[in-house]
Amino acid sequence: MSKKAGITKIVHTHTLRHSFATHLLEDGVSIIMVQKLLGHERIESTMEYLHVCQLSDQKPHSPLDTVFELCSRKQDGKAE
Repeated sequence: MSKKAGITKIVHTHTLRHSFATHLLEDGVSIIMVQKLLGHERIESTMEYLHVCQLSDQKPHSPLDTVFELCSRKQDGKAE
């Protein structure tokens, strides 16, 4: 299936799991939540995903910022 998508790298289910965890962490999901989603007993197992994350040095992001952005899109007729 990966070849049909144009992916030349060998892909396993663990590759997808790793990508999922990495993107969650990069999107600001707490490591505790990622630990729970992956079913890890030890936080150290989840922390392995941090070494490949590209975390920005941005200001803390309020969830309300996301809500306000979505609301303004809906008011502008750009509903998702």
